Amino acid sequence: MFMNKIYILWLRQIKRWLRSRSRIVGSLAQPLLFLLALGYGFSSIFQEAGQGNYITFLAPGIIGMGIIFTSIFSGMEVIWDRQFGFLKETLVAPMPRFNIMLGRTLGGATIATIQGVILMILSMFFGFRPEHLISIVPALGVMFLMALLFTSLGTMIASLLEDMQGFHLVMNFLVMPLFFLSGALFPLEGLPKTLSIITRLDPLSYGIDALRELFLGMGHYGLAMDLVVLTLVTLLFLGLGSYFFKKIQV
Repeated sequence: MFMNKIYILWLRQIKRWLRSRSRIVGSLAQPLLFLLALGYGFSSIFQEAGQGNYITFLAPGIIGMGIIFTSIFSGMEVIWDRQFGFLKETLVAPMPRFNIMLGRTLGGATIATIQGVILMILSMFFGFRPEHLISIVPALGVMFLMALLFTSLGTMIASLLEDMQGFHLVMNFLVMPLFFLSGALFPLEGLPKTLSIITRLDPLSYGIDALRELFLGMGHYGLAMDLVVLTLVTLLFLGLGSYFFKKIQV
């Protein structure tokens, strides 16, 4: 019964996503634009610097971009459901609020992971090649961990806000710095000290670094460190998301 209720909430998220084709296409458009414009635009410069194929280097960062955008903005559905009354009906159901938050979060994380997989496949058409295809299997686990982390963060922030405009402003202020300072677009080696410290504080850095380690064998922090940090931060945001979700007033 416990798992069944969580499954129903998870399934609702999946069905809403599958029925919104514009949402699927829109969430892929911006990452693909970055991949094509930057990948081909800076390819020659990257090769002249002796760094290899820039599209291959960039692809894990673009996968991370798709995951973080989809994950965090899934929190907007909390505000949407609150405004249209569905959240109130859910909260009065005979089940703990943590279970409600968990079902929604797992649904959002699953969608973000699927988006990451789609971007990975599309990247291969433009020249991205993992060193070993078997690395895709553990990479799926890393993608889901990243998605769970940022979906929990989006849910936490949405639980504190009541209007969509405020959510968009906060998310844009948060998401873009997280992405640009994660090393998604540039190598983490040889950075100025201040920027190096900032990238270490960015949880997305460890997710993208883990993907590069698995796909390309060129991680910066080490796969073990990446997984430990991602796991700890995910647990932290799950706890915070659950706490603030329980405090929601409808």
